[in-house]
Amino acid sequence: MIPNILSIAGTDPTGGAGIQADLKSISANGGYGMCAITALVAQNTQGIREVFYPPASFLRSQLDAVSDDVRIDAIKIGMLGSLDVIQTVSEWLDGQTAPVVLDPVMVATSGDRLLDQVAERALIQLARRVQILTPNVPELAVLAGGEPAVDSAASFTQAARVAQTTGALVIAKGGHLSGVEVVDALVAADGVVMRSSHPRISTKNTHGTGCSLSSALATRYALTGSWEQALIEASDWLAGAIAYADELQVGHGHGPVHHFAQLWKDAGLV
Repeated sequence: MIPNILSIAGTDPTGGAGIQADLKSISANGGYGMCAITALVAQNTQGIREVFYPPASFLRSQLDAVSDDVRIDAIKIGMLGSLDVIQTVSEWLDGQTAPVVLDPVMVATSGDRLLDQVAERALIQLARRVQILTPNVPELAVLAGGEPAVDSAASFTQAARVAQTTGALVIAKGGHLSGVEVVDALVAADGVVMRSSHPRISTKNTHGTGCSLSSALATRYALTGSWEQALIEASDWLAGAIAYADELQVGHGHGPVHHFAQLWKDAGLV
């Protein structure tokens, strides 16, 4: 059975991150992608220019339209951006049973905080009702109440602390760290459950990797029923998408990963 995966997130008109990346990632990993849009973002490979938040009541209408009609096998939550949006999603989740992957969009790669303190606290409360979290290194630090980790050991310790306080599993991601290998780990309250590692690829084209990994993770979990297996498969796929990223020619900044590279090659399309 092909799983139906719902992404709740913002947009990226250049297609590399947000809803657009989520739908590509879901499709590339064997799922049927659906979406509810939280924010309309004017951005490109060089940065964000403007964000427009539709009324939260319209977001609820989108969510209800999907759940009233379609079986949802997994949910990925990305950019929420405001207290109203976080509360709306939380209230809708009360009626849902599908597993939830939360990519807690709180801190930009630059280190800039993306939520005010009230919304940040609400997002931390939301983290207590999902199955798994996929923060980047700065976001993990905020959730753990510390400084950003400088190595894998520190990130694993912070991830375990977050797992203890939220009750969720945590993916400690190594993309922001240094080293010849990127190590991603599945971490529970009592420590690391398993690790997945890949050689670090030298490219500036990694726009949307967080969105893509969380969506792939939700899809592979819906298909396998195992977070360990889902992380292995999702991270293997993402490593391949990054490896082929430079084949794309999208923008002048940090370009997207190549979501369908292996599929296209296997089909003889390129």
